[in-house]
Amino acid sequence: MELYELTITQAHEKLKTKAISSLELTRSVLSRIEQVESKVGAYITLIPELALERAGQADQEISRGRIGPLTGIPMGVKDLISTRGIKTTCASRILDNYRPPFDATVMSRLNEEGIVLIGKTNMDEFAMGSSTENSAIKNTRNPWNLENIPGGSSGGSAAAVAAGECLAAIGSDTGGSVRQPASHCGVVGMKPTYGRVSRFGLVAYASSLDQIGPITKEVSDCALLMNLICGYDPRDSTSVPREVPDYTHHLAQGVKGLTLGIPKEYFVAGMDLEVEEAVRKAVTRLTDLGAVCREISLPHTEYAIAVYYIIAMAEASSNLARYDGVKYGFRDPDAHSLMEMYQKTRTQGFGREVIRRIMLGTYVLSAGYYDAYYRKASQVRTLIHQDFQEAFRTCDLIITPVAPTPAFRLGEKVSDPLQMYLTDIFTISANLAGIPGLSLPCGFSGQGLPIGLQILGNHFEEKKILQAAYAYEQATDHHLRRPPL
Repeated sequence: MELYELTITQAHEKLKTKAISSLELTRSVLSRIEQVESKVGAYITLIPELALERAGQADQEISRGRIGPLTGIPMGVKDLISTRGIKTTCASRILDNYRPPFDATVMSRLNEEGIVLIGKTNMDEFAMGSSTENSAIKNTRNPWNLENIPGGSSGGSAAAVAAGECLAAIGSDTGGSVRQPASHCGVVGMKPTYGRVSRFGLVAYASSLDQIGPITKEVSDCALLMNLICGYDPRDSTSVPREVPDYTHHLAQGVKGLTLGIPKEYFVAGMDLEVEEAVRKAVTRLTDLGAVCREISLPHTEYAIAVYYIIAMAEASSNLARYDGVKYGFRDPDAHSLMEMYQKTRTQGFGREVIRRIMLGTYVLSAGYYDAYYRKASQVRTLIHQDFQEAFRTCDLIITPVAPTPAFRLGEKVSDPLQMYLTDIFTISANLAGIPGLSLPCGFSGQGLPIGLQILGNHFEEKKILQAAYAYEQATDHHLRRPPL
């Protein structure tokens, strides 16, 4: 086994016993990047010299007997999480050379643990997309089939983990942007409860929906990262002052006695038959492990797409108003008036999908339309939240597919926004309700593409989700397969 193939847990044990050094581990990852990055395109910015410097510092700490679970571990970070002095572009021309003067809270916590940052991963521009095809920088390709999308918007993070270009990565999830690419790339991705992880330093898309989450090779690594990135932050007004349990301590408790709800609205006409078969087989396996499965209903699911794309676009319209060419970022050099500078800067700086969402968001917030669209969407959002609360009175967790199909081909849906939006149909509701969810591999299509299983829990029930995911993972071998790059 090459060092870049190790999980965080495996690498930590080898670092702790000095069987390997962080420099050796980091060089292995950088060598892997040299081999496959030209095919995959997972990174926007690579910082190999700084990575080797940090690996050397980690080795010094280890030699002094100071080692934490992430000390010396090479990681990637999505390019909308602020990294002091390192470009943070959001895959947009408008932030082409932006270098934040501060670290996001999540980045500060990872740096305190001694991680080795390899680089910033590609994404849909401002996290607006489901395939990473909306990046203004490059296309990222699925390591399992280079003609297919990796998912989005955290496609670069998921592809990097799957391809061995880092041991783990951090993404963000506004409507499925951690879970969906994790599913398509055959890795583990978690969206924590809204407010569980600080959003300070996360470049905002839709503030009431955004949440930072880990992408890893295995569930135990996911639990370990959750231990380190969760927790209260006074700099984030939405951060919840609630104690964080040790998620790794509860992994082996199994699913015996847990009641799992299977929502009938998530198995719909038009869903890929291989996806449905893989998810139903996973439900059977969980039943064999001692869980009790029962059908439930989430009756307002059919409205989730419409509600999400009204609320998210309204919030995006407000959040992206700051990019006007005045304080930082791209500015059109040929404008002759203030209004012309605004118009040209935003037209040239933003991509087509971002412009579409800003315009739609501005429309639904405008006088005469606010009540008909944004207010009504907010009311239906409450009904979707109530659906989940009612369901969790009768079950501990909810099991669903992550996406209606395996990863589709590059360019297949890019010219049809509605079809692209529908790919998020199974992940969006969790963001609207603020509940946690996780994707892990549960099978492969006939073409060898990964299929993901989604496990949803009630607010702050990440421990229970990870427990069920670990039990399923240990009873199967899907997570052990690697793409044939």
